[in-house]
Amino acid sequence: MVDLAGQHEKIRDEINSAINQVFNTTAFIKGPDVAAFENELSGFLGIKHVIGCANGTDALQLALMALELPEGSEVITPDFTFVATAEVVKLLKLTPVLVDVDPDTFNLDIEKLKAAITEKTKVIIPVHLFGQCADMNAIMQIAEEHNLFVVEDNAQAIGADYNYKGKTVKAGTIGHIGCTSFFPSKNLGAAGDAGAVFTNDDVLADKIKSVANHGQDSQYIYREIGINSRLDTFQAAILRIKLRHLGEYNEARQKAAAAYDAAFASNPELQIPVRAKESTHIFHQYTLRVKNGKRDALGKYLDEHKIPNKVYYPVPIHVHTPYATGSRFDVAALKTSIMLGEEVISLPMHTELSADQLEFITVTINNFFKH
Repeated sequence: MVDLAGQHEKIRDEINSAINQVFNTTAFIKGPDVAAFENELSGFLGIKHVIGCANGTDALQLALMALELPEGSEVITPDFTFVATAEVVKLLKLTPVLVDVDPDTFNLDIEKLKAAITEKTKVIIPVHLFGQCADMNAIMQIAEEHNLFVVEDNAQAIGADYNYKGKTVKAGTIGHIGCTSFFPSKNLGAAGDAGAVFTNDDVLADKIKSVANHGQDSQYIYREIGINSRLDTFQAAILRIKLRHLGEYNEARQKAAAAYDAAFASNPELQIPVRAKESTHIFHQYTLRVKNGKRDALGKYLDEHKIPNKVYYPVPIHVHTPYATGSRFDVAALKTSIMLGEEVISLPMHTELSADQLEFITVTINNFFKH
């Protein structure tokens, strides 16, 4: 699904030099590369504060901890997404409110979002799934009307552009707090776990920094309960180099997606990814909807032809035991989430896809539907 070896080979010398420099300084914790990466990512995103942390899940937890929500507060999240978004809500003894998604963009359904808000609702967490932004114009308007916080889960859309109120901004910079993951397979991926939180709010930034460092105000003076979540210096050094290439990485993914689109456009049994008009799509995943109940058979066929494929996410969050109770949701209002779990399949998507590989994948898939 991802050719990290091929990507690494092109920047091997840069990476090795950066790693050696960390060894030379022995600044393994909070070394100069951490602050440098935070500053460079801040400039790239056009946002005031970037706070590195250990991983994307921690980033979400830090964001919610910084908001100091009363126990039992409701947090709206999509039902069709990776579990981390709802997981941190549960960990903090808050209540996940699981909402259906749009069948085309796979992001929060705005009408279902409106219907889910109660007097207990405090936060909306839109997930920019598979590389495309949720409808942030509508979400921010709803949040303002109801005095809610917005925490963007930007783990899959780093570098995507969004037209917010007529101005082009980066995904993750619109809400009160943005969160991202640098898991190796991400568009901007580390060589291990890493993440970041970003905000334009000075007070929230100060709070997040403290919470990420055991709740310290100054050394050995603790003003609150915190956690230990640091961006490793080695990872920061590697991310500094990859950030310089992120534009070309995203363009390579978009080029591969265009080739997939062209090959599948006339196949009536497939729905290619829909592009939202306000957002660029940077294709963390290229995800098809397979019609007529043929998804699993297609997956098996691809396995037989040694073509990687993956289903993200076959079981909606509300079905899983930890979330089936203690969450709020209406099963009858989650039809799209359930349907997508039965229809979606993701194809290889990375920066190193060649024309020959793309042709082999697309011809094989179209041949499946001719049988």
